[in-house]
Amino acid sequence: ELVQFLLVKDQKKIPIKRADMLKNVIREYRDAYMEIVSQAGRILQETFGLQLVEIDPKLHSYILISSLPCAEANHPCRAKEKEKMGLLIVILSFIFMKGNAVKDSALWEFLRWLRVHPGEQHEIFGDVQKLVTEEFVRQKYLKITPIPLMDPPQFSYQWGPRAAQETSKEDILNFVAKVQGKNPKFWTSQHNEATA
Repeated sequence: ELVQFLLVKDQKKIPIKRADMLKNVIREYRDAYMEIVSQAGRILQETFGLQLVEIDPKLHSYILISSLPCAEANHPCRAKEKEKMGLLIVILSFIFMKGNAVKDSALWEFLRWLRVHPGEQHEIFGDVQKLVTEEFVRQKYLKITPIPLMDPPQFSYQWGPRAAQETSKEDILNFVAKVQGKNPKFWTSQHNEATA
């Protein structure tokens, strides 16, 4: 039951909370929680090639990540979500290349440069601002932090825990290098960080 529950919950790519697993599946078998989760994790791995990963030990929230090689390197991908994941990889690349955190104004300017305008309906991505600030954040690909003492309020974007689990800085640097037609070592500090 837990395997089925996790597979259904993962379709929305929203982290799965321990409380939901206890309430909806495990119920009266609370004492065997760790054993049940461990067994479900083994079944997910062996049957579906998915790894159950705890991304927030305080809130006890989990995600499923594929342990199978993806068609295009090791980037996060799902067939119907390919376009959104492409945009996400571009955003993660921008954040990494700019020192692992970017102001929202810089991110929106970068996206406008790519002809993806926040606040306008995009034919592929829909509402881009909502996709980035709500969906990618809720799915834990991105983390938004308010910048203190800013009026009007400004925010900083960083990689979220799901991004760190599903891809690596080395993969992202190789992606940027391929797009730019350069050797990854061209960006010394990013290369050092990615290969550390």
